Amino acid sequence: MKDNGVKAPPTGRAARWVAHRAQRRTELIEAALQAIREHGAGVSVAAIAAAAGVTKPVLYRHFTDRADLQKAVSERAAQMLLQRLLPELTTERDPIERVHAIVDAFLAGAEDEPELWHFVVHNPGGDREASQDVVAHNMAMVVGLLTSALVDALRERGRDAGGAEAWAYGLAGMVYTTGDWWLQRRTLTRAALTDYLTSLIWGGLSGVLGTAGEAGSTGNSPGGAAGPSGHPTEGPTSPNPPGQPLRLVAGEDERG
Repeated sequence: MKDNGVKAPPTGRAARWVAHRAQRRTELIEAALQAIREHGAGVSVAAIAAAAGVTKPVLYRHFTDRADLQKAVSERAAQMLLQRLLPELTTERDPIERVHAIVDAFLAGAEDEPELWHFVVHNPGGDREASQDVVAHNMAMVVGLLTSALVDALRERGRDAGGAEAWAYGLAGMVYTTGDWWLQRRTLTRAALTDYLTSLIWGGLSGVLGTAGEAGSTGNSPGGAAGPSGHPTEGPTSPNPPGQPLRLVAGEDERG
């Protein structure tokens, strides 16, 4: 018989074996997550194997090396984060409240899984280049969601959407780097940080979307004003000086 280059579909037995390996790989990834939570971001492969109830050789039947395992765990972590962000991106609410909810959901994901965040972002004991590739991939997925939301919002208002992807990368990068700093320093509460970031982000977006000056369009002002969360921020309580850049950008100072 002539080989036409088309592979025959897998037999029932082969298909079951493929499904079994996929299921087993998923179970091993979940065990790795638990080991990271228990032992920290610097967990060894031996500890991950022990958490899964297997030996290292068995673990490496499903992952080529530590970098491959780290990539798989990072992809699962990205899924977990996206599960938090999607509802906030799709729920109908005022634009500033949506920004606040997205920022808070992102920071909550990092706060709830600090060791997993450190494992994915900093990958102690692993391949630094592989870690950077994973972070870039995860960032691209988040940016894709933000870009779609921005394009829709801009087109609804008849605005130019050409900069949507660039703005999405800028927004995601700011929240990501600030969240990484915050997890290490913890110099303010998550509610306060969310309000600060929302104020800065909305200051720019309100101008881009053409909503500056509309009712309900002003951002949370750092300096004691309560934001959408109802949590006061933890900044200085004195009013900003006339002409202070942040207030002007945020549309909070309408005086000429």
